Amino acid sequence: MEALYVIRRPLLTEKSTFGMNERAQYAFEVDRRATKTDVKRAVEELYKVHVVAVNTIVRKGRVKRLRTGYTTTPESKRAIVRLREGEVIELL
Repeated sequence: MEALYVIRRPLLTEKSTFGMNERAQYAFEVDRRATKTDVKRAVEELYKVHVVAVNTIVRKGRVKRLRTGYTTTPESKRAIVRLREGEVIELL
C-alpha cells in the first residue's frame, strides 16, 4: 500500500497528546487493511523519522438506534507508533 493511503489522519486527543509529550508515541487512524509493517513504512516515509514499535487497535462498528430504525457506525483501525528517542513529529 502507498503511504498516503495507509495513514488517514493523526489522532489528537488528551491521551495521545500526553503520549506525544512524555513517551514519544503518536496515534494515527489508519486503513483497516494495513499491517504493522505497512504503518511503520508509511510513517517513516511521510515524516522522515525512525519507528521503534507499532501497536494496532481495531474498533468494531456499533449498532445505534435511531428514530427511523438502526444504523451501524463504521469500523476503524488505530495505530500507536513509538519513535526512536529524541525524534519528534510536528503535527500542527
